[in-house]
Amino acid sequence: MGVEIKLTDKEFPVSPVLIDFLHRHIEGKPHEVTWHDQLSEELVPALSEERQKAAVAVAEQVVQHPLGQKAVYRAYEVFTALLTGLPEKLRFFHERYRFVCIVGCPRHGGSYLTKQLFLALGINPDEVPNAIAHDGFPDAAPFEFKEGYNSLTTMMQNMAEYLAMVEVFYANSRLHDNFVVVPKKATKAAYHGAFFNTALGPNAEYVITLRHPLAACISTYEKSTGLPEDGKFKVRGNIEEWARRDIVFTGADPRKVLEDDYFDVYLRYWEQYHYNLALTGLGANRNWTAVGYGREPMMQLA
Repeated sequence: MGVEIKLTDKEFPVSPVLIDFLHRHIEGKPHEVTWHDQLSEELVPALSEERQKAAVAVAEQVVQHPLGQKAVYRAYEVFTALLTGLPEKLRFFHERYRFVCIVGCPRHGGSYLTKQLFLALGINPDEVPNAIAHDGFPDAAPFEFKEGYNSLTTMMQNMAEYLAMVEVFYANSRLHDNFVVVPKKATKAAYHGAFFNTALGPNAEYVITLRHPLAACISTYEKSTGLPEDGKFKVRGNIEEWARRDIVFTGADPRKVLEDDYFDVYLRYWEQYHYNLALTGLGANRNWTAVGYGREPMMQLA
């Protein structure tokens, strides 16, 4: 019995993130570098439609350029490997790059540590694009399935595009112990640790950032304009949306989340995040280190 299954870029279109990255790289334009701004918080959907339109406007220009075409094809090649199980296609990345992933609950110092790692490598953090440095891409989360969206295949395609971008961005980077060292804030790796282990390879290192949950909770609401006057949980930024989503995923009544005490919601999210961190597969990689929150320990580690 022969069954032919055809999937095209209609089912799996190139992401606006990859198009924007390639367009700016090809044109020599400055990249978006807001990843180490830790003073404000906003919901990503507020900008997603605008970014989608911008990507559509330059997509043809990108895929007609030799570098853009090569990177897009590379992303689809790696995506196919992840989707169908072709480990050999990942070997190049595993042998050339040593990924140093900063993994920890939000507001645990991950962005600061990531910035210090770039500085230690002699790379100006203000020249590192959001998609290369920060945790918004690849996207990983508890499973979600809806019209036109499967969170698992999206995660795989995002990872493939990230690896294609790494190949472009670090094309002329110097080696450290025969590897190109690639720092990456990877908060979302906690949700699918085994996948990140597989995609980034056995030489990847994981740095787990730790902070007292109450301090992290206070830091979260301060970044989102302060504790709501009634003390109830409120979604104003991405971290609060992740907290809402995650506790609903583990059984909280979605109709009552916004009636619950802010600290109760955050602490349940914090607890669940660390269960994910411990149990989804990152522990299978022995190359990990834990570091406490604070400038001094993070500077020493970097």
